[in-house]
Amino acid sequence: MRTVQLGSLSRTERNEIVRRTAVPDDAVRTAAAAICNSIRDRGDAALAEANEEFGGGRAAVRVPAHEIANAAQGLAPSVAGALEAAIDSVTRYHRHQLPADQVMQTFDGVRIERRWSPIDSVGGYVPGGKAAYPSSLIMTIAPAVVAGVGRLVVATPAGPDGTISPALLGAAHLLGVDEVYAMGGAQAIAALAYGTETIARVDKIVGPGNAWVTAAKLAVYGVCGIDLPAGPSEVLVIADDTAEPRLVAIDLLCQAEHGPDSPAILVTTDADLAGDVSREIEALLPSLDRSELLGEALENHGLVVVADDLGAAVEFANEYAGEHVTIMTDAAEDLAKGITGAGSIYVGRWSPESAGDYATGANHVLPTGGLARACGPLSIADYGSWRQVQTITEEGLRTIGPTISALAAAEGLSAHGLAATLRFEQGVRR
Repeated sequence: MRTVQLGSLSRTERNEIVRRTAVPDDAVRTAAAAICNSIRDRGDAALAEANEEFGGGRAAVRVPAHEIANAAQGLAPSVAGALEAAIDSVTRYHRHQLPADQVMQTFDGVRIERRWSPIDSVGGYVPGGKAAYPSSLIMTIAPAVVAGVGRLVVATPAGPDGTISPALLGAAHLLGVDEVYAMGGAQAIAALAYGTETIARVDKIVGPGNAWVTAAKLAVYGVCGIDLPAGPSEVLVIADDTAEPRLVAIDLLCQAEHGPDSPAILVTTDADLAGDVSREIEALLPSLDRSELLGEALENHGLVVVADDLGAAVEFANEYAGEHVTIMTDAAEDLAKGITGAGSIYVGRWSPESAGDYATGANHVLPTGGLARACGPLSIADYGSWRQVQTITEEGLRTIGPTISALAAAEGLSAHGLAATLRFEQGVRR
């Protein structure tokens, strides 16, 4: 991992470290858009061609209900229990986010209500193929169940042999999802957004995915809703001289193992810690399943930033706005209060990122690429929408009428003004 001194960086050098994006490059976006347009125009035939060319599908893309049920019944008790526990914690956490309708009067006779209702249909994209992520299915679908979404759809790529992880199908069964499609990449997003002869379109698509999935979500945005563009998973750890190097090392490795393009950033006030952490990483790597991938991620996207003090470390962390931010310092809880740019914050030695990925109940679908400066985790708010209901009495319209007339005249919109004044003219039925 490369080491830099924060105080010695120029503004340009600092910007280079912070600058990254969740949006794929132009070549991927162009190619993904072409796939989406093909499926929009030719439906199932184009979907079958894309699945054949890029993988992730099978002859009959819809997974039969009996396959989903059988997968759930065949799970080892430990796996079934873990899925149930994760669903329970995610459900309980998101239930507290359910919004309440609001009513207020801005003037006598002018009442405005905000009414919230769930989206009719949601498609959860769950990465798969080479690896299985039942946790991502839980994170995208359990909140939808809590919100009361009417139709729940899951799209996930099948493996090279056409199979789908039993744990993933088991999670779908436990959440009551019977509409699962074996399809991946840009073609899956397009099929969910536009619909085909055999797949009904959805109103919104949520869930993480690779660059092709993200590019396709951006391509179909406007036809249907999306949550966020998702870039490579990333972690930033803030540590001082009280941190245990081995724990810092494993927290960096924990998220870097998602892919060779996953950034792992250590921000520390203790220059000696950097060397200790590097040695611990070298000791841990050989025992990890994805050691080669991890080595590539750390070589290309690993960085140690040495800060003069914790205030500077927090300032840099907020500027970087990492998907995951771990704090391993003295008085970690106090320091965490200063973090405003982060998807999820993990405080202290007993808070590994994997706890949030699987078990705490917090959502692990998070903003990446610096979007945490303006966006938050997937939540109940993503599964519904608000509408404004405005009821005005005669008295209320008399009160606000002059404002309507003056602003309508200022904007040259005479019909706007007349819509208010005409109601008071004689001969207009009341």
